[in-house]
Amino acid sequence: MLPIAMVIGIIFHEYIGAVAFLSPYLIFIMLLITFCKVSPKDFKVTPFIWILLSVQVLGSIAAYAAIAPLNPTIAQGVFICVLCPTATAAPVITGMLGGSVTLLATYSLFSNIAVAVLAPVLFSWIGASPEIDFIESIIIISSKVFPLILSPLAIAFLLRAFTPRIHHAIADRQSLSFYIWAVSLIIVVGNAVSFVMKEPSSMIPEMLAIAFGSLVACCLQFFIGRRIGARFGDKISGAQGLGQKNTVLAIWMALTYLNPISSVGPAAYVAWQNTINSLQLFFKARKSLKNQNF
Repeated sequence: MLPIAMVIGIIFHEYIGAVAFLSPYLIFIMLLITFCKVSPKDFKVTPFIWILLSVQVLGSIAAYAAIAPLNPTIAQGVFICVLCPTATAAPVITGMLGGSVTLLATYSLFSNIAVAVLAPVLFSWIGASPEIDFIESIIIISSKVFPLILSPLAIAFLLRAFTPRIHHAIADRQSLSFYIWAVSLIIVVGNAVSFVMKEPSSMIPEMLAIAFGSLVACCLQFFIGRRIGARFGDKISGAQGLGQKNTVLAIWMALTYLNPISSVGPAAYVAWQNTINSLQLFFKARKSLKNQNF
């Protein structure tokens, strides 16, 4: 279903703008369904979370420092693909793959907080803008991220405490998250394609290089996350936590604080990460089917 959603987004990208406003609402519903499986006592800050955060932040700095001498714009495109926080929908895919929804939800919170605090400093460091107001940047980024994560989390906990029947009914319908995610993917892919097609043809070679850089960054982050997760007994959570990114936020940050062309990186990352997610879901479903037959 995810590849089909991506193809639909590509084909009908000219019309996606009319429904783009639905994205945050769809993500909100997805997270509410997912968080209804989580208990407040399950949220714990562990070494696993600190290690992933270190890779996310230090990895973005290392990537930029390595590539900037060759091409600063490509370096910015790869930098934002690594620094970008975990996708708000990552717990959904993690749950479908058999990972820890609670662990990913916790890491998603800390990942987004880290970016909200560090992004203005890092953007200043790479010379993205002459002046970036630190407090204003934190407020803007936080206003785009926190409501999507904290509101459904708070509602899920309130439902658990005061309306357990409704909470239980929502918790038992986790499969709905997958279909809502597919619709969200159509919108995100459509918007990304529309943006890329507006760029002049002279920028194609550089955009292709940025897209390739984002592919390398995507594969490495899924791989490194999986290796880190293996040390803590949860490969899936490690891979999704580090590899699945909030590309909508990344595109906005690139357009706002970096060379606008660098936003091709997170735009391409949409395709890379969801191709990997599609393959993971396919192989898991095939494995489950084989086990049922035996």
